[in-house]
Amino acid sequence: MRKELVDIKEGGVLRAPRNEVLLAGRVSSAPVERELPSGDHVLEFRIVIDRAHSRSEKREVDTLDIAVWSAKVRRSAQRLAVDDWVEIIGSVRRRFWKSPSGVASRWQVEASQLHKL
Repeated sequence: MRKELVDIKEGGVLRAPRNEVLLAGRVSSAPVERELPSGDHVLEFRIVIDRAHSRSEKREVDTLDIAVWSAKVRRSAQRLAVDDWVEIIGSVRRRFWKSPSGVASRWQVEASQLHKL
């Protein structure tokens, strides 16, 4: 990739683009571990995050799907329960798979670190 496509000028400092998120929210579904046909294991759950700035006076939240692939982080995530508060560091990913109606996809956060709050 050419350098001018990789670097972003930000406040006088040259920074490379990156896909990294920091989330803090409440666990809204119990973690479920699955074994994929490839033999890989993934643990998935959801978190709910209040929106800091709502468009209305009504409380608004975002619900995000979390995937955990690392064995070490999966062990930590297995101990989570609904209503636990958690901090997650990870990356946004779009997953694709074959479904009966064709190729399907969804966005999720792939957690690389997880801390119960």
